[in-house]
Amino acid sequence: MRLVTASLLAIAALAPLKAQAGPSAEFDFLEYRAQDRVAPLKDGEYANPILPGFQPDPSIVKVGEDFYLVNSTFSWFPGLPIYHSRDLVHWRQIGNAIDRPGQIELTGLGTNRGLFAPSIFHHDGRFWIVNTCIECRGNFVITAKDPAGPWSDPVWLDFGGIDPSLYFGEDGKAWIVYNDAPPGEPLYDGHRALWMKRFDPESMAVIGEAILLVNGGVDLSTKPVWAEGPHIYRVGDWYYLMAAEGGTAEQHSETIYRSRSVEGPYEPGPYNPILTQRDLPPDRADRVEATGHADLVRLDDGSWWGVFLATRPFAGQSTLLGRESFLLPVSWHDGWPRFLDHGEPVPLAGKRPGLPQSKGDDWRAWRDDFAETGLGAQWLRLRTPGPVQQWALGDGRLQLAASSDSAGSLGHPAFVGRRLRHHEADFTTRLTFVPSSEGDFAGLLAFMDETHFLAFGKEKGKLVARLRASPDQTERGEIVAQQDLDRKGPIDLKLSLRGGTARLAWRAAGTTGWQQLGKDIDVEPLSTIHAGLFTGLVVGPYAYSPE
Repeated sequence: MRLVTASLLAIAALAPLKAQAGPSAEFDFLEYRAQDRVAPLKDGEYANPILPGFQPDPSIVKVGEDFYLVNSTFSWFPGLPIYHSRDLVHWRQIGNAIDRPGQIELTGLGTNRGLFAPSIFHHDGRFWIVNTCIECRGNFVITAKDPAGPWSDPVWLDFGGIDPSLYFGEDGKAWIVYNDAPPGEPLYDGHRALWMKRFDPESMAVIGEAILLVNGGVDLSTKPVWAEGPHIYRVGDWYYLMAAEGGTAEQHSETIYRSRSVEGPYEPGPYNPILTQRDLPPDRADRVEATGHADLVRLDDGSWWGVFLATRPFAGQSTLLGRESFLLPVSWHDGWPRFLDHGEPVPLAGKRPGLPQSKGDDWRAWRDDFAETGLGAQWLRLRTPGPVQQWALGDGRLQLAASSDSAGSLGHPAFVGRRLRHHEADFTTRLTFVPSSEGDFAGLLAFMDETHFLAFGKEKGKLVARLRASPDQTERGEIVAQQDLDRKGPIDLKLSLRGGTARLAWRAAGTTGWQQLGKDIDVEPLSTIHAGLFTGLVVGPYAYSPE
């Protein structure tokens, strides 16, 4: 069996699989098929979201004819996916900025900690990302000549706060704008401020005193909360400061300020927020919620476009997809940018930018037969790789060595997965696994965070489904369905998600008839609204052993 090397995808250490105590499971493939019924696009239209499923906090940069975009990944590894496009609509993942052990230490972190809100830039022939690692050393900067990688090791920056964003001025000066505590004592819960510090690209350090740009938000008397995700743009003689406000749930919004000087003072625009869905009726069709955390890009024809995060709930504020990346044109009114008029819904289809159409990844249908020497850039695992290799590829199979760290732990579960990208979708795999003792498990894991997941697979003498929807439940999840199964040969497993419902089915490999395990399972309790809001569902092969 040939082992995956760190240069291909560093999500495992290089110790042999036999060093793991538990039994191993083999997976022949993982297949994804979206079942969402979508209206066909008209000529010249594009579909929102442009990056579906768990792609929050988008930041974008244009270099020549190319666009590059990066998203948050929290404690997932590899981290900070890099996407490329030439038409702003079709995107292809070309790498991950955090892709090897030693760059960032995510061990022991919960799923909602880690890498928050990256911002990407291009300056002086290099690509730059500034980012915050929550509970792992704070703010840092990394650089690369090629956005596909490799990216440098982090240079840690000596300032507090979160959501840093770079601005390189025409005068050669560089600045970092960020969110931090307000001056003095906070006046209310969620009271934050936007600050700025000088940045020296040569020494890779912040210098000088912090400059207060915005205290609280557009109108401090209304007690605005969570001013964050700031960016600065130079347009003509004005410097524009754009930032989110209202928190990343249904009250999320985007606001705008401007100044004649990069250091301020910044005055809010006459029409704020410039993007929100919080005042729209909850019973509207094709509902998009939680819009905000935006970034702008100007095309060669002078038009402006913006990317931002939003959610598509299947009911209430519930979604398994997490926060996704959307695209809209940006219009200008009396010197101020605007995404949407107040009360205007985010469209799920719109007129494409005036750019030649390019190709992107197929989000609706894919199959990985594990025939390559490494897993592709879209595969994820929890946290930085530990000291024991948990997986390897060979003979067209993925081999997982069961870990004693369960999905509900803060350790290193034997799990690799891909993002759920549609409300209605099927994940299918073929599993060969012979449990050696009680508690041994292998199958599919649908993971939102440590206290919200569904595991479906084989244990000793039975097929079982385990659901965890509360920290009060066992780390492995409570059994919600099971049946006797003595078969030692390979079986196929299918996990079908339809909004807030999951259906589990199996069959002997080589047969055609699916058998359902138990009844349909209510998985609405796994939704992001119950799990910290930040992440989305990731699904894939998983193996556990209590030994």
